[in-house]
Amino acid sequence: MNRALGSLAVSRQDAIVRRLPVGADVQPDGGVHFRVWAPRRKSVEVVIEGPHAVGSGPGASCHALEREADGYFSGLVSEARAGTLYRYRLDGGDAFPDPASRFQPDGPHGPSQVVDASTYAWKDAAWKGAPLPGQVIYEMHVGTFTREGTWTSAMRELGELAACGITALEVMPVADFCGRFGWGYDGVDLFAPTRLYGTPDDFRAFVDRAHACGLAVILDVVYNHLGPDGAYLREFSSEYYTDRYENEWGEPINFDGPGAAAVREFFVANAGYWVDEFHIDGLRLDATQQIFDASPVNVQVEITRAVRDAARGRETLVIAENEPQHVKLVKPASEGGYGMDALWNDDFHHSATVALTGRNEAYYGDYFGSAQELLSEVKWGYLYQGQRYKWQGKRRGTPAFGLAPAAFVNYIQNHDQVANSAFGRRVHELASPGRYRAMTALLLLAPGTPMLFQGQEFAASAPFLFFADHKPELAKRVCDGRREFVSQFPSVASKEVLERLPNPCGEESFVRSKLDSSERATHAEAYALHRDLLQLRREEAVFRAQRRGGMDGAVLGEDAFVLRFFGTTSDDDRLVIVNLGRDLHYFPSPEPLLAPPEDRAWATLWSSEHPRYGGQGTAALETEDGWKIPGHATVVMKPECQA
Repeated sequence: MNRALGSLAVSRQDAIVRRLPVGADVQPDGGVHFRVWAPRRKSVEVVIEGPHAVGSGPGASCHALEREADGYFSGLVSEARAGTLYRYRLDGGDAFPDPASRFQPDGPHGPSQVVDASTYAWKDAAWKGAPLPGQVIYEMHVGTFTREGTWTSAMRELGELAACGITALEVMPVADFCGRFGWGYDGVDLFAPTRLYGTPDDFRAFVDRAHACGLAVILDVVYNHLGPDGAYLREFSSEYYTDRYENEWGEPINFDGPGAAAVREFFVANAGYWVDEFHIDGLRLDATQQIFDASPVNVQVEITRAVRDAARGRETLVIAENEPQHVKLVKPASEGGYGMDALWNDDFHHSATVALTGRNEAYYGDYFGSAQELLSEVKWGYLYQGQRYKWQGKRRGTPAFGLAPAAFVNYIQNHDQVANSAFGRRVHELASPGRYRAMTALLLLAPGTPMLFQGQEFAASAPFLFFADHKPELAKRVCDGRREFVSQFPSVASKEVLERLPNPCGEESFVRSKLDSSERATHAEAYALHRDLLQLRREEAVFRAQRRGGMDGAVLGEDAFVLRFFGTTSDDDRLVIVNLGRDLHYFPSPEPLLAPPEDRAWATLWSSEHPRYGGQGTAALETEDGWKIPGHATVVMKPECQA
């Protein structure tokens, strides 16, 4: 018998067993039970298609569902089974795919397919989940992670990711969407992993293999809107949407208006579904500021609870993207929070990008990329915690001083930011090699939770472009919208750049974004940099601890600063000295954080300028003539006995 989804109770009526409140559930004793919410309809029939259709002639494969009191229709179809193709006929008219379809083998416009998740033989019984401390996240897009772009081909790379020091995969959205390629943020079948990457069992095998390699899997989900093509929810009920709010990408979802109870149930069930049926270790919620809900209990609280409940004791992670930087998302319920685990930190990215490239146009305009900014981000997470923000003309952020460092997911690349560089260029191509190595060291040794974007660990030559395959009319709107979006950068808005922008709806943009894993060998210096830093993070207790108050820092110059990580004894202390500018002669040196423990002197433990990484070597920093700090470098130092 299938287990209940935590807070989603098993429903038993005439021996019917349901894993989810909606969708097609295979029954232990045979047949499939169908249930759908369609309050605006008078009748709903299941239309069986393909080899499992029964009889012949018009209507022979139609099975009427019984109307329930609250707008749901349900019924058992005894001849249906796993693999059955079906649609719902509404009021005797057109038939549409199931809003809670678990698979769309022919895409969102085709029939839904019955899937029996219980037949997959999991091998991860010993897997305990993924607590937040110690995680190193790797954002990946399955369609471009390998040349083949499938779950099966991606599985072959998981062992190498684990060996590099990655601990958690953050998979970009997989809910099915129209077209041959796309980022996944325009998903329309929220319960159906896209057919573009394989079958649902292929996805399960990917997660199973990841767990065997010691990798957690976090799934990026979009609960703030649905895609513009292939979404049939409105055919079942217009109450899935609301006009009380404005959404940047489409119609807002109705979480607090008439009919919202069933809508909330649909999305909350989806959150638990991925954890229950695919053993996902958590979710990353896209653009939570566009999830509008004025209810006494925000739907995001219920989504988070559903993830925890579905895991049945396994450790899970819920990570939020929240542009206005509201820390209530990660505060506990006892403090009026939503109970999530971590927040994406755009402030870190923006400061780092300005420091690396010298460009601070458009939304980078509120950042200087200075040593003080980077030091403050490492210490306090967000830079903006309620100050005025010039780009938006209003205050941004809320106080975050009490949060644990691990609650901030830091990065210098992600899917959005790489693609927003007009030509999809990665930051190592936009910065000097020394600065890039130095910033990578700061990212991977700082006490926040670091995140790499696919291919970053070996300085991938492939760009990551915006790409979406749409029918011609919609494709034109997407192209115009993308052109308008990147024009917020004055440098990009110039005629010579706009004329050369890659076509976001062209297959070439998708193909060019695919990684070449052989570059781990050809770009061995970059790969060694990341592997060694992650090994240092694991093996050095002060970096591994991510302890609140376990580090302090001071600015040494316009582009240079020192971080001192405090161990259980002074001999365990470590210095991280970062200089993104030119060589700095710091003498005298009136900064107590630079003082070594008593009867000790500082010695170099690691340097981003080691020739192994393509650097020029590192001379002694502390000399009789004061501190001589190399430019474009990060150096880690440890105390040693004086000679």
